[in-house]
Amino acid sequence: MAGGFDTDEDDVIAAINMVPFIDICLVLLIIFMVTSSYIVRAAIEVDLPSAASGSDVAPSTVLVEIQQDGSMFFNGEPTTLDALPALVEAEVASEDTVNAIIAGDRRVDYGVVIDVVDVVKLAGVASFALNIDREAEE
Repeated sequence: MAGGFDTDEDDVIAAINMVPFIDICLVLLIIFMVTSSYIVRAAIEVDLPSAASGSDVAPSTVLVEIQQDGSMFFNGEPTTLDALPALVEAEVASEDTVNAIIAGDRRVDYGVVIDVVDVVKLAGVASFALNIDREAEE
């Protein structure tokens, strides 16, 4: 009989009812469609001007790292404080705008970091930043 009114309780269920699953999927799809339109509307729309002389090139950034033992790296390559000015000047000569990030270990002598800052500024780098760890434990 249809509907399973005359089945034994010991019979194995041979089919799974998919209707509730499909209903839940459709409800989730509707919720997603409604909320996605609000997310897109929350973005700020800006009508950017165009220029014939504009470029998509971002300024070049160099990274100077100073390890705890005093060893130094320029863009991942080992270097020394004496060789650093030539490397930075070569980068400045090859690019229009060069920014620098100086990352020194917290146990490095303060004077070494200042020496690196002087080298970077004297080489003509447009701007520099000192890299820090915001969540470092004291």
